[in-house]
Amino acid sequence: MDGYDFTLSGAPLKALGSGALWWPEESLLVVSDLHLGKSERIARRDGAALAPYDTRDTLNRLAADLALSHARTVVCLGDSFDGLASAEALPEEERQWITRLQAGRRWVWIEGSHDPGPVEFGGAHLAELPLPPLTFRPIAQDSASGEISGHYHPKASATIKDRTITRPAFLIDSNRIILPAYGVYTGGLRAATPVIASLMRPEAIAVLTGANPAVVPMPR
Repeated sequence: MDGYDFTLSGAPLKALGSGALWWPEESLLVVSDLHLGKSERIARRDGAALAPYDTRDTLNRLAADLALSHARTVVCLGDSFDGLASAEALPEEERQWITRLQAGRRWVWIEGSHDPGPVEFGGAHLAELPLPPLTFRPIAQDSASGEISGHYHPKASATIKDRTITRPAFLIDSNRIILPAYGVYTGGLRAATPVIASLMRPEAIAVLTGANPAVVPMPR
């Protein structure tokens, strides 16, 4: 699997171009901020007629990562659904698709700010998951070490061959990783935004997602 290899607290990890994080020693795939059902919530709240393909496209991306990795454990780092009503409104085809992806795997839903709490989808529902030397939680904590979180949907820019590209990005330092949003309609918050920048150490880097992940110093 192509991606950017690095270590956190001694654990060898790979940031994939899709926005997923791979921990090969544990056969564990991590994704954050799927926001399944977001187009339904926007249409219900604002009347905006977005193409209702976000859940399908996000699940397609996840299915591809699972097919490549053969992951035995999947950790979803919060905001997997875009609210209780959106979770309940998922079409039966998409609900069955999630069930098929879960089959034969340990599946952990970490509850985030949008998640409705325990829902009828299988798997464990946890506030956070300690799996030494790492801890998986929805939102970064100031004094944490070996922490993997999401929530902020970070994005960053890089200039390559006189062309500037902006993409969702992993933020990585010696204490933590903040994952990019995996959902296709989630948008992003620039890495230099104070609420994000204050969490990351001076040596932090940004790994831009895409077919050829780009690695740059984290913008400040």
